[in-house]
This record gives sequence, C-alpha cells and structure tokens, in this order.
Amino acid sequence: MAAINRDPMTAPHALRNDALLAVAAAVAAVCLALFTDESRRPDALGWTLLLAVHVPLVWRRRRPLLVLAAVVALGIPYHALDNNHSSPTPAAIIALYTVAVTQRPARTVLTGLTVLGVTLTAMLTLGETRQAIELLRISGWLLAVIFTGIDVRYYRQYVRSIVERAERAERTREEEARRRVAEERLRIARDLHDLLAHSITLIGVQTSVAAHVLAADPERLDRETVAKSLDDIAETCRTARGELRTTLEVLREQGVAGEARGPLPGLDGVPDLVEAARLAGARVAPALRVREVPPAVGAAAYRIVQEALTNVVRHAGPEPAVRVELYEEEGALRVSVTDDGTGAGPGGGASGYGLVGMRERARSVGGTLDAGPRTGGGFEVSAVLPIAAEREGDR
Repeated sequence: MAAINRDPMTAPHALRNDALLAVAAAVAAVCLALFTDESRRPDALGWTLLLAVHVPLVWRRRRPLLVLAAVVALGIPYHALDNNHSSPTPAAIIALYTVAVTQRPARTVLTGLTVLGVTLTAMLTLGETRQAIELLRISGWLLAVIFTGIDVRYYRQYVRSIVERAERAERTREEEARRRVAEERLRIARDLHDLLAHSITLIGVQTSVAAHVLAADPERLDRETVAKSLDDIAETCRTARGELRTTLEVLREQGVAGEARGPLPGLDGVPDLVEAARLAGARVAPALRVREVPPAVGAAAYRIVQEALTNVVRHAGPEPAVRVELYEEEGALRVSVTDDGTGAGPGGGASGYGLVGMRERARSVGGTLDAGPRTGGGFEVSAVLPIAAEREGDR
C-alpha cells in the first residue's frame, strides 16, 4: 500500500502555493497602506521594506522560524520609520501561524512572546512611545493567531492519528487474510497428501500381491486370491474417490462461504484404517480405549494413524507386526503406532512430507508428536493431543 502524503506542510506544489500566498499578502499590505491611515503612507524606503517583508513567506514551510525572524527583522525598521503600522500585519500573521502549526506549543508561545518583546523594545528605543502602543494594540490579534495555530496543530495530529490507525487496521486485515489463505493451503495440502499417499500405497501393495500371484505359478493360478486382490484395489479406489470428492466439495463451499467446513474424519474411521493395513499385509493389533473426543482432535488423531500406517506398509518390510493404541490420559488423547519392521522408516527414501504433516496435525490442536526408530528395532510414532481445552471451547 503506497503511503499518501496528508501533511499540508509537505504537500505537493507547496513552494508554488506559498509564493502565491506571499503575493496575495503583499497585495493586501499595499491596499492597507494606500487606503488606511493616509498620514502614515510609506515613502520609497517604506515601500521597499514593506514588499521585502513578504519575500521570506515563499519558504515559510521549509524554515518557519527563520522566516519569522526575517519578517521581524524587516518589519522593525518599517515600523520605526512610522509607516502604516497595519500594512505588515498579514505577513506577520502568516509567519506566526506557520510557526504555531509546525512547532511544539511551548516553543511557539515562547517564540511569540520573544518576537513581541523584541519588537516593542525596538519601537521604544528607535521610535516613539505611541508607535509602541499602536503595535501593542495590534499584538492582540497576533496572540490570537498563535493559539489558533496551536489548536490547528492538535487537530491535524488527531486526524493524522485516525488515518494511521485506519491504515494500520487495513494492513492488519490484509495480513490476516494472507495468513488464513496460507493456513488453508497448508491444510488442503495435508489432506490431499494423507488421502492420496494412503490410497496409492495400498493400491501399490495390493497390485504387487496380484502380480506376484499371477507370476508365481501360472500353471496353478489362484484365481480366488487374484480376484480378492482386484476387489481390494477397486474398494480402495472407491474409498479414495469418495474422500477426494468430499475434499473438493469442501473447497467449493469455502470458495462461496469462506468458512465452510465439510465433515471431519474421526476416531470412528480408525478401524477402517486398520482393516486396510491388514489387507495390505500388515499384522495390526488395535487397542482403542477412548471415549468421544472433540472433532478437531479426532480428525488429527485419524490423520496421524492414517499416515503412520501408510508409512508402515510402505517402509516396514513384508508382514510387519503393528500395534495401534489410542487412549485418554490426564486430559489428553494419546496416540501410538509402533511396528517391528526392518525397513527405512517413515522418511526413508521419501521426501519426509508425511512426518512433517503428522507434526503439523498435532500442533494444529495444541499437541506434540515424536517419531523415530525403536531401540529394539522397528519404528514408533507417538502423539499427545490435549482434549480438555478443546472441550471447554466447544461449550
């Protein structure tokens, strides 16, 4: 988002606008000198000083204090010569106003009192007493200008703070939207990885079984075993197609409703995962001792078990013994998947996205996950998923 300059003191064409303002003030000063107090109409030197007073106003925004000093320095001899005392007033008002809106209030008041004191002292020293009294009468307007400028300064600061807060809030909304998009993309990537990796792994194992049966002894073909393997492949494809269709429907709903969510898989789907792993050759012993848990925790546990079993089938060697445990303890759902396989483990020979995805699943519900080789051989995945806080949040 490009920054917008809203400060009048640094606005575009400031120098040109100030030059026009100086000309307008000079015209007003000339009119005052010609049509008010004709007895004190300036002479040649007075006209020169009067016009010179307005020249510094061109740079009033860049050097407000220096411009005010120049106006005072040129105005003192003008007044000392007893010229029309009202004529330089527009220039003095502009210079003082600029100081008031650009400097701190304390400095502005101190500067105004200093200017008034120096001017009165010069009048009493170089001119007559009545000139000082005339200048003192005009000074009331100058003090009013100073306090008006201070008030305008505070108002501009207030408006600037409102604009900055609005811009900051807009940036925060944009960052939050980008964060949500990134989180949603990560969630979709995890879902697709878990679904496709699991299904493709099972199909690969089942295809290998069918191919082995066909090639082992063509003369004594076990048609029943081949048919069962093909049926298992077809069933896995149907299941994967259904889950993929559900995921795509969720994405379409989110494109319309933003926060829509499809039904989450849960602990009731774990037995199907166990059965699928058995069909792929793993000897799975489930131990499910848990009551109902919040949907988010159940979905995380389901995906962790799914990915762990997929890794067992893929990496743990032929017919590994696997134990799947889910139980509740101390306000948390504990998930454990261990095997005695001799393969490379979940990350072996692969990109390791599955292990990363399992850790992200656990973190998404405030839990932790550890995975690594077991001391006696095989591999272990264990997760702790808090459920007490989730249940409180569901109430």
